[in-house]
Amino acid sequence: MNIKQERIRLLERQIDRLKRRIERLEQKSNRLSWMRVLIFFGGGLLSVAIGLLTWYWGIALGVVTLVAFFAAAHLHAKVDSSLSRHEGLLRIKTVHVARMRLDWEQIPEPTYSPPSQAEHPFALDLDIVGKHSLYRLLNQAFSRDGSERLLSWLLTTSPRLDEVQRRQALVRELRPLSRFRDRLLLNSLISTRKAKEQVEGKRLLAWLKKNRAPAALRPVFWILLAIQILTPVLFVVGLFTEMMQLWPLSLLAALILFFLTANLRGDIFDDASYMSTSFGVLRAVFEYLEKYRYDNTPQLKQLCEPFFKQQNARPSVLLKGIGLLADMATLKSNGLLWLLVNAFVPWDMFIAYRLGGYKEQLAQHLPQWLDSWFELEAVNSLATFAYLNPEYTLPEVVETTSPLLEAEHIGHPLLLDGKKVTNSFTFSHMGEVDILTGSNMAGKSTFLRTLGVNLCLAYAGAPVNATRMRTGLYRLFTCIRVSDSVTDGYSYFYAEVRRLRQLLDALDQKGYPLIFFIDEIFKGTNNRERLRGSRAFVRAVAGRLCAGMISTHDLELVKLAEQLPDVRNYHFREEVVNGQMVFDYKLRQGPCPTTNALKIMQMEGLPVDDELQAAEGAD
Repeated sequence: MNIKQERIRLLERQIDRLKRRIERLEQKSNRLSWMRVLIFFGGGLLSVAIGLLTWYWGIALGVVTLVAFFAAAHLHAKVDSSLSRHEGLLRIKTVHVARMRLDWEQIPEPTYSPPSQAEHPFALDLDIVGKHSLYRLLNQAFSRDGSERLLSWLLTTSPRLDEVQRRQALVRELRPLSRFRDRLLLNSLISTRKAKEQVEGKRLLAWLKKNRAPAALRPVFWILLAIQILTPVLFVVGLFTEMMQLWPLSLLAALILFFLTANLRGDIFDDASYMSTSFGVLRAVFEYLEKYRYDNTPQLKQLCEPFFKQQNARPSVLLKGIGLLADMATLKSNGLLWLLVNAFVPWDMFIAYRLGGYKEQLAQHLPQWLDSWFELEAVNSLATFAYLNPEYTLPEVVETTSPLLEAEHIGHPLLLDGKKVTNSFTFSHMGEVDILTGSNMAGKSTFLRTLGVNLCLAYAGAPVNATRMRTGLYRLFTCIRVSDSVTDGYSYFYAEVRRLRQLLDALDQKGYPLIFFIDEIFKGTNNRERLRGSRAFVRAVAGRLCAGMISTHDLELVKLAEQLPDVRNYHFREEVVNGQMVFDYKLRQGPCPTTNALKIMQMEGLPVDDELQAAEGAD
């Protein structure tokens, strides 16, 4: 049993324990629910019955019933909260196992679905996006912005070495911290469940910018407070002296000022409710990051520093104050009491004034909090991916290197372990073009994607599916999954030509050297023109500031290695064992010595030209 299988077994045992605890908590919750009903109705009826005989005993029993009911309700709420957390952890652990087993039915869809990536240099070809994609496999962010950030790392066309190394350092620290990572996911899950819509940082910051408190609110508050303090003073003076009763005038002045400043205060009920719900959903996440002890994790501590560096502006302080103001603002729902309170106390003005202060503080600190959280969500996805795949390694990414790319036992992360075959490969020098030949289904396309997708992981700061990998910084471009477009009037061949033209244009642009992967070059046209076009294309890119691999069925193309020093040949092969095609998916040097198209047709019962087959066999 390897490390990954042991980790799956560990997670499955944790899942079994969580299920047993959930079952016990559900039973306890049901008992408390019935107990509350029994206390409320039983105690209430008994209190009434005894009260008819002895009123003071009836009142005493009623008080005891209420105390018992609220105690049971409090205990019930704690049990339900614990149940919710256990169910959340169960979901997290179950999804972990699904990711390890590539069980796509159990892996949730990403919170952010990107727009069409048809023009991206490699997004569709390498399955970075899509239903069964690398992005979906990795993504554990609950916010839209965290998901967007992770995807931007995977789709980067200009990787930055300092950013790659910083993310790798965070992944190294977070990889063994399974408890921290799961608690962060749990708090995010519980918080976002309460949100009416997905947490989106830009929308929250835009609301704060739009709804800033007016500058005149503070002086008006103090003026109103002075008038309302004057009212009881004038009442007492008029009561104990012969002075005219002037307090009705001050009371009237306070009410007039209160109504005249309604627009200045705004709708404090809506503002407080919005701030409490929209920002309050982040409270559990932010407070967890604020109170966590960052021992021996300097990179993680630096990332989360905005949550705890200022004592008076910590998330727990600000969000708790906003929640209190939201509760105070509910007084408006009781119209008569609301008017009476505001006549003698600057209740609404105080709430509006304090909300304004919180808005200013949030506008100052929330961008940093959100940015750290979004970054942590994206990095946490990479670290969890690393933990769930213990055999993967963090690659060595450098500015420039020779050879350009070295990978030992590299495999595809979207293939099941039992069906995965790894290979070692090296891009030796700039200008190198490798011709990859092989039979149908031998593994050419998968190998191109294997190299490309692991480069994407490397530049995102994630571990790669290899025992060792060293690479420089390059731009990626692929031409693997070309499709025609009936709507745009493109044939398959024209769509492929356009894609290859884009590749040549990218090669002419300034920036990092280009690494490209082309699958079945010019397969949309006839044999003669395909061979001529392929030769011309290889000659056009060989020796330039790039390196690439081109797969093809044209065995004539491998002869370019004899003419061009920058061209090398690789191949995959197959064997026929007991009438069945057998592939070992092992990369070998040199051109492919076999073909299998006629064998496949014959095995499936299609007619085959015997003379041609004999001739090819003789060759």
